[in-house]
Amino acid sequence: MMLRTTGLVILACSLAACAAPSPGGTYSRRDVQRAWTVEQATIADVNEVDIEGRRTTGIGQVGGGAIGWSLGRTVGHGGGRVIASAVGAVAGAVAGEQSERNARKQKGYEIVVDLDKGGSIAIIQPADQPFAAGERVRVYTRRDGSARVAKL
Repeated sequence: MMLRTTGLVILACSLAACAAPSPGGTYSRRDVQRAWTVEQATIADVNEVDIEGRRTTGIGQVGGGAIGWSLGRTVGHGGGRVIASAVGAVAGAVAGEQSERNARKQKGYEIVVDLDKGGSIAIIQPADQPFAAGERVRVYTRRDGSARVAKL
């Protein structure tokens, strides 16, 4: 029984590692050959934020449910064992989904910039490069409202 549970844990962790989000410097196919407006700016403020992960894959739920069910089967006898298995499966599925969400969360920055042409905007993006107040940057913006800050 212990070997089976250990195997399930290793399988769930292995599959979750394969589904890790790509680094911030990677562009999606929809970004290719799309025009960006580029403006010069100065960073006014930078705050660390957490960016929610991509949608869960269900791996955490299934893995957590299987582990919870296995653990629940070790409690009680007869009908009590069935109930404990069901409760363990539900609790494991909930914990597994939350664990997957936490694993997919990434650090980001809320960057407030003062545009050279006037006005200020705030952009939230992955923390793939450090920024500091007073630093000169470029702000890339598209018509759909998406934007990104990059070093000069």
